[in-house]
Amino acid sequence: PVQAAHHEMVDGPKVNWKYSVWGKRRAFTEGIEYVAAEAARRTNGNFTIKIFYGDQLSKSKENLDGISLGAFEAAGMCASYHPGKNAPINVLDLPFLPMADFSVMRKASEAVYSHPDAKEALAKWNAHLYMANILPQYEYMGRGEQPKSVADFKGKRLRALGGMGAAAKLIGATPSTMPASETYTALQRGTVDAIGFPYSYTFASYKLDEVADWVTTNMKLGSVTCPTVFNMKAYEALPDQYKKLLEDLKDGAYNAMEVAYAEKDKINEARWSAPDSKVKMIKIPDDQMEEFRRIAGKPVWEKWVADHKDDFNSQELLDLVLNA
Repeated sequence: PVQAAHHEMVDGPKVNWKYSVWGKRRAFTEGIEYVAAEAARRTNGNFTIKIFYGDQLSKSKENLDGISLGAFEAAGMCASYHPGKNAPINVLDLPFLPMADFSVMRKASEAVYSHPDAKEALAKWNAHLYMANILPQYEYMGRGEQPKSVADFKGKRLRALGGMGAAAKLIGATPSTMPASETYTALQRGTVDAIGFPYSYTFASYKLDEVADWVTTNMKLGSVTCPTVFNMKAYEALPDQYKKLLEDLKDGAYNAMEVAYAEKDKINEARWSAPDSKVKMIKIPDDQMEEFRRIAGKPVWEKWVADHKDDFNSQELLDLVLNA
C-alpha cells in the first residue's frame, strides 16, 4: 500500500459518518477500509467513517434508498441491484467489455462516473459518486455436471447480473439476480445450478467452494459496477480540506483493493488445484468463448445503446468505456 507517513495532517471539525455495506470485510471493501483508516489518522480522529457490515443499516438492495433519505452518509451499492435508478452507469455492467485488468477497470469506471449523465442520474437519489469498488471479471461456480463447453450451459439456472444475464439468455440459460448473501443457500439447495461471481475471492468469501463441484477460470464474462456513494447533502457540507483529502486517498484505496484480490487469487487457486480439492477448475475451449463473445458481446452492447438512446447519451457512455 501507499506510504502514508509523509502525508501532511489535515485540520478540521469533528465529522462522523456511517457507511453501509453488506457481507463482511473482504477484498471488495479494502478500499473503503483504507479511506476510513487514513481519514481518521490524517485528521487526528476528527473525520471518521464507521463501516457497518452485514446489512446492519440497510439491505444491500436498499442502500441507494438509504442514501437518498439521508439514513447514512455513505454506502457501497451495486448498480444492477437498482435497475432503472442509475441506468447510465449500468454501461459498466455490459458483458464481455474489454476490461481485462484492474487499472483499465478503474479508468473506465472513473470516466463513466464523471460523465454528466451519470452524475445527474445519481443526483436524483441525492447521491454523489465517489469511487468504484472494483470487482474482478466474473466466472461461474456450480454444482453437478461440469460444463465442458458453452453449449453445456443450455438449460442451466444461473445467478447472472446485469448484461451477463442477457448474455446467459442468448446461450439458453435462465438468469436470476439474487443478492450475494442468498447465493450459498441457493446453490446448496439446487435452486440454481451455478453462481456468477467475481473470480476468485467472492466464491471463497461466500463459502460457495464448500458446496460446489466446479469453477470456470477463463470465461471473463464481465463485471458489475459497485460504486461508493455519498449522500449529497452530507458531502456538500464537508469542509474543502476533507473533500480534498477524500480525493487524495483514492490511489491508496484502489491499490489496497488490487493487492487484496491478488493475494486471495493465490490462496484460492492453490486450494482448488490441490489433488484432494472437491472443486474442479475448468477451462472452456477458446474457440467457443470467442463464439460466445460474438453473439453475446457487441449485440448486447448495441441493444443497450438503442434501448437508452432517448433517455441519455448511451452511445457516448459506451464509447467512453471502450476508449478507456
